[in-house]
Amino acid sequence: MRIVSWNVNGLRACARKGFGAWLQDSGADIVAVQEVRARLRDLPEDLTAPEGYWAGFVEAERAGYSGVGLFARRAPDEVREGLGVAQFDSEGRLISARFGRLWLVNGYFPKGSGSQRDNSRVAYKLAFYEAVFELAQRLRKGGAPVLVLGDFNTAHTEIDLARPRTNHKTSGFLPEERAEIDRWLQAGWVDAFRELHPGEEGHYTWWRQWGGARENNVGWRIDYVLASPEAMRSVRDAFIWPHVVGSDHCPVGVELDDAVSGPAGLSGS
Repeated sequence: MRIVSWNVNGLRACARKGFGAWLQDSGADIVAVQEVRARLRDLPEDLTAPEGYWAGFVEAERAGYSGVGLFARRAPDEVREGLGVAQFDSEGRLISARFGRLWLVNGYFPKGSGSQRDNSRVAYKLAFYEAVFELAQRLRKGGAPVLVLGDFNTAHTEIDLARPRTNHKTSGFLPEERAEIDRWLQAGWVDAFRELHPGEEGHYTWWRQWGGARENNVGWRIDYVLASPEAMRSVRDAFIWPHVVGSDHCPVGVELDDAVSGPAGLSGS
């Protein structure tokens, strides 16, 4: 089972750069997207109902902002939209879906920087982290395998960004933001990519769109798949696909044993 996450930086714009063809060729059973930045009614049918995929979306109240979505080879057994918290749900930042036993939580975690390029949204960002953490902890009770994936907008350690020394006061690498990733790991969650690629440098998932950042690999690893211990036991590979273009982020994902989702798998019940 292949599960992929991608911040598409505008789904319609990404579609013009080949998202549809990529989806069909990706070999993915599930694709989670963030920063859709479109109303469902404004998306063409080849994005809302692509051949061979079920699709579901959560919109932001503000047009052209945020939004998350899921594409899957079969319809989920259960879908939950948002967190039940108005200040977060108004921004369309979370969708959760269950496939058999497996829970998938797709989140677009907020930036801590405000409109004035300050750190005015850090408190909001940390509150969102806490709310998602509490949701994920509830889902994993009873031993259910859970994956929390998406754009976390935080580089966890110094090897997760190209220039750590100049970014210690920048949102995305603040101590209190990095501590939120620590909270997950201390509770038993596993950063799937880092678990399978320990200590490896130069692996990034987001690059600024100017100054040759992507060409020179001056980036940040801020997109993750965090696995509960039960889910991690089925992870066979974790990957980053920097060769895939169409957004300022690249796809990330995991390969799991089919059995993780239970008897129904992704081929239907």
